[in-house]
Amino acid sequence: MIGLYQKSTVFYLLFRLSMSSSKSHQPAYNYDSTDRSQANSDYSLAAYQYDLPSNLIAQEPITPRDRSRLMVISSNTEHQHSYFKDLPSFLCPGDLLVVNNTRVIPARMYGYKPSGAEVEVLLLEPRGLHQWLALVKPGRRLKPGSSIYFGPDVDQPLLIAHVEACDRDTNGRLLTFETTKAAADTPIDELLESLGEVPLPPYITDSHAEPDQYQTIYAQHPGAVAAPTAGLHFTPDVFQALEHKGIRRAEVTLHVGLGTFRPVETEEITKHQMHSEWVDLPQATVDLINETKARGNHVFAVGTTTTRTLEGVVNQEGSLKAYRGPVNLFIYPGYQWQVVDGLITNFHLPGSSLLMLVSALLGRQRLMDLYQEAINQAYRFYSFGDAMVILPGARTPT
Repeated sequence: MIGLYQKSTVFYLLFRLSMSSSKSHQPAYNYDSTDRSQANSDYSLAAYQYDLPSNLIAQEPITPRDRSRLMVISSNTEHQHSYFKDLPSFLCPGDLLVVNNTRVIPARMYGYKPSGAEVEVLLLEPRGLHQWLALVKPGRRLKPGSSIYFGPDVDQPLLIAHVEACDRDTNGRLLTFETTKAAADTPIDELLESLGEVPLPPYITDSHAEPDQYQTIYAQHPGAVAAPTAGLHFTPDVFQALEHKGIRRAEVTLHVGLGTFRPVETEEITKHQMHSEWVDLPQATVDLINETKARGNHVFAVGTTTTRTLEGVVNQEGSLKAYRGPVNLFIYPGYQWQVVDGLITNFHLPGSSLLMLVSALLGRQRLMDLYQEAINQAYRFYSFGDAMVILPGARTPT
């Protein structure tokens, strides 16, 4: 068991530090202006709020993973209740699943200042050799030139982080790490791995989950500060059943960061600015997507991060092509879909950009009605919760 997740309230405070508006340029995405003028409520933050009983926030993962419940949305009027292990029965031979193979890193670290005062650090993304963009708590007193020390012995730290600069976009800090004499022979990456902890989201306050239960079984490339949770439900048995039915799998990488979890705080959601996240869309995945669509089959994104990778590359590059770099696509109702036909996703927080993305595929009012149905049926919500699959026949017309 891991008792390292108990300070999730502070983790929430770290994320609240990141609420300054992004100054990054966002391209002109493909939205239908007619739909926007006819559905003003779709662009109001208040329209994405709902009340969730606290007992429905999943604190523990289901074991086995594929025994989680699955809401199956098959049309704009029909849905049914099932289990994730039965997912293959709802897909067709020749369909393609695209998953996000990022791996969660031990991004939360606890250190101390020279005075002995405690400091909490959440690593966000690498910026250079032994250099990271991070959120820190308390942040106001950690100005450029400050240092943070890490290690179990306060009198003999193993690692030092030097505050190089403040980041206006995130209210974070640019940190450069170096070892001390006590750990001179240990690579810095190994120290970050050993001294850090895998961060659970703030709404998981009482969990005995093992670290690998917050990783997908296909996680490969370290870099995320949170798991792509739609993928947590998959098991070898589910993948075997999918393969037996002729349903193929492709992979992308999006290192989950602030772009996923930064709250939408503008009442008019179209004014929200997404923080960029790093993605890798390989040529092999592009080829499988093109082959699938050429045959008339469907592409299913496993999770909102996979969705933003595929649609984000198309919007930035003008076509679906191999790409490595940042994306910051914000998808909300009125968006014109270009790649994704269906979606597998969890149940998301009120007012989140993830909820708005799913609304763009299914329709906001339809989605909110289904969320109420999930609450009435005692579905489990959020990261360790249950899932839904949106089949192509349920998509809102575009």
